[in-house]
Amino acid sequence: MTTLPPPSVTEFPENSLEKKVYTIVESFKENIPVMNDRYRLGFNLVKYLKGEGDPPEITVKNSKLSLENISEEELAKKIDIALKEIKN
Repeated sequence: MTTLPPPSVTEFPENSLEKKVYTIVESFKENIPVMNDRYRLGFNLVKYLKGEGDPPEITVKNSKLSLENISEEELAKKIDIALKEIKN
C-alpha cells in the first residue's frame, strides 16, 4: 500500500478578507492555544463579515473555545475592534 503526499495548500492573497481575519485570530494564539479552535473561530468570523454569521460576541460564546488568561467577553471585544479596522 502506498501513501500519497498531502495535497498542496493555496494561501489566500495578502489583501484578502480571509487572510486578514485569520491573521487577527492567529494573533490570539496565546489565549486560544488549540489550533482547531482558532481555525473554527476564523471561519465563523469570515462568515460574519460576509453577512452570513453571528457577531463576535455570539461567535466566541458558541464556539466553545479553550481560552487561557482571557474571558470570552474580553476576547470578543478585542476581536470586534480588530474587525472594525478591517471594514474601514
